[in-house]
Amino acid sequence: MSAPESTVDIEQFVSNVRQFQYREVMMVAASLAVIAGSVVFFPGMDNLGKGVQSDVSLGLLGLFVGVAILAGVVKGMVGFGYALITTPIFASVIDPTFAVVVLAIPPWMLNMFQIGETDTGLTFVREEWPLLALSAIGTVVGVFALARLNTGPIVPFLIGLVIFGYVVFQLVQDFVAVEETHNPLALGVAGLLEGFLLAVANLGPLLPAYFHTFERDTERYIGGLSMVLGTIFTIRIVQMALFTDLLTTYRLWLGSVIAVVTIVGLLLGTYLRRLEFDERKFNWFVVALLFVISLNIFRNTIPALFL
Repeated sequence: MSAPESTVDIEQFVSNVRQFQYREVMMVAASLAVIAGSVVFFPGMDNLGKGVQSDVSLGLLGLFVGVAILAGVVKGMVGFGYALITTPIFASVIDPTFAVVVLAIPPWMLNMFQIGETDTGLTFVREEWPLLALSAIGTVVGVFALARLNTGPIVPFLIGLVIFGYVVFQLVQDFVAVEETHNPLALGVAGLLEGFLLAVANLGPLLPAYFHTFERDTERYIGGLSMVLGTIFTIRIVQMALFTDLLTTYRLWLGSVIAVVTIVGLLLGTYLRRLEFDERKFNWFVVALLFVISLNIFRNTIPALFL
């Protein structure tokens, strides 16, 4: 498959939006949704720190912005990785449940944007509807579990295990010969677990790992994964807002603000992917970063849980 052009025709893009072309409308709608959320739900200057731990300084908030942009670059390039990078860093500083809820907003925007950017539409839905249905079931169960369980340090610890497992997978996959295939049953199980893990911990490397290992059409992989993840995060947000007390207006505002700055990284990552940037080297950089993050999580959680 040939790579798309790296240049962007702004006039053509605007023209396509005016003509309600699917791709451009999806990309613009996703971006405008989080921009609107960051404006409509603005809590006022006196309440900017409301609900966030008092020891979170302006410098640390700046670090969060930088992490969000970097994670957006990763998502734009390889189709996943945003939550794998942002969630453990945020959860190591603020309440893990707070982090999981707030960080549901940026991935929603990212995946809805990439559904349009990769031109993934109803064809994928018709072909893979069992995957979407099972991922939705897993998401509903996971949100109810998140709302009812007081997990303490177990959530970041499980996050660390998931990340470490993904790092190990990335290290050994070069030594394991896996034949390219398409197995609807295995894909559905991966989707079910993906929905649950994303709802509970905002992390779910199982489905990306499955797509990456067995289904190697890059554009379909990124677009299809975005379709599934977009469905999962949409259900999560609606369920948390309407059926639990998890998603307050402040958390919705903060998540929207983080999503807005993430757009910068997403656009950069998308541009680099179209330039056929050395993806292998970038992947190893991401793996190394995730490995360091997992070790830091274990350093903070293992003593509290087992010592």
